[in-house]
Amino acid sequence: MVLSDMKRQKKLASYLFLTSIVFSCACNNENNSKSVTGNSNIADSSTIAMPAIISYDIVNEYPHDPTAFTEGLEYKDGILYESTGQYGHSDIRKVDLKTGNVLLSAKMGGQYFGEGLTVLNGKLYQLTYREGKGFIYDPATLKLEKTFSFDASEGWGMTNNGAYLIFDDGSNVLHYVDPNTFKQVKQLTVVDEHGPANEINEPELIHGYIYANQWQTDYILKIDTTTGKVVGRADLGSLRQRAGIPPVSGNPHGPDVLNGIAYDALNNRVFITGKNWPKLFEIKLDN
Repeated sequence: MVLSDMKRQKKLASYLFLTSIVFSCACNNENNSKSVTGNSNIADSSTIAMPAIISYDIVNEYPHDPTAFTEGLEYKDGILYESTGQYGHSDIRKVDLKTGNVLLSAKMGGQYFGEGLTVLNGKLYQLTYREGKGFIYDPATLKLEKTFSFDASEGWGMTNNGAYLIFDDGSNVLHYVDPNTFKQVKQLTVVDEHGPANEINEPELIHGYIYANQWQTDYILKIDTTTGKVVGRADLGSLRQRAGIPPVSGNPHGPDVLNGIAYDALNNRVFITGKNWPKLFEIKLDN
């Protein structure tokens, strides 16, 4: 009986040992599988080089409506298009660059907070903040033509690459969306040397790279559209002092954060402004 019990104990010990090995291997395989099937552009931040420092120069200054809480900015065919935010005050407008005068505007319903916009294939697209709805306008008249839904908890900035709408949601993810079906076709995860580059906003495609504001900072990030890596960073922290823009003070009607990037592809010009800024600037980056 004693010998039989000893054998049983040895068999049980062997079984438990083998089971632990199998379980450990299975866990390792599961973890490996997860790492393989994740977003293909996600990179280990330890392998990402320090982004290049992009210097800037102010080329021109233009007047800008200081009551405009700028959320989207686009330059197309000689016209500056702007989307403004805040519930009860949001609109979409066409602006004369040199004078800052509003040429035409369309006010949004009080239940909507206007966000990013872009012009693609002769249509003007605009996002809303937390309403999950987008609007399509005739760029010439700003007449509303259609609405659409998008699959994200928030809508922030928007651009396009000639084929797809590209928008961000306040995280470090850029969503590529088919403008015909409004289905997502791709995600691009944005990372820098520290890890996820969160709160990217107001993206603009310039020479194949996406330039974007990073909310609550004075940075413009240059993002590789293949890898999602931040390859360049411009610090516009001195722009306020150089241009006489007062710092963020908490005043709801005073100048707020840097926000708004527009690109004139024909003349290779970059325009920037901020929420409730009295000025809009043409700047020279590395474009």
